[in-house]
Amino acid sequence: MRTLAVLAAAGVLVAVWIVRQRDQPVVAGFRAPDFAVADEHGETVTLATYAGKVVLLNVWATWCGPCREEMPSMQRLYDRFSPEDFEIAAISVDVLPDRTDEQGNPGGDPLAFARDLGLTFPILLDPSGEIQRIYRTSAVPESFLIGRDGVIYKKVAGSTDWESPANVELVQRLVEGG
Repeated sequence: MRTLAVLAAAGVLVAVWIVRQRDQPVVAGFRAPDFAVADEHGETVTLATYAGKVVLLNVWATWCGPCREEMPSMQRLYDRFSPEDFEIAAISVDVLPDRTDEQGNPGGDPLAFARDLGLTFPILLDPSGEIQRIYRTSAVPESFLIGRDGVIYKKVAGSTDWESPANVELVQRLVEGG
């Protein structure tokens, strides 16, 4: 009887923990949620893939004008830091080129888009848009700067200049461990 009560209590605690993790805000100061998307070779990439690195997670689409605007500054930021310390996870939510998404946006070819812009950071693919649900994004682009500790340090809705002094300084501080 006592064992049954302990097991029931443990079950309740696990259920509460799961609900709390699922309902955790996706904002600065909270742990970044895990995700699973594909790279250009079809291999699965998760947040754990970047363990120990500072990560700029960017949710974007080829049809998004502001996404196109901010990508060159993301490339310049990427070029400033060592790949051992800093990585960009640019997650495209484009559906296949011959389709439209639920909002009527046309599908696109994120890899061709990246080649056209001369981007060398990893382009990740999530045509289901699941990353938008996981990170509770409201539009594209939306970005999350995640520290080595897995905590979100900055969230940006809309495009930004990732090469601005404030952004470079923040990434530098995170890379240096502070």
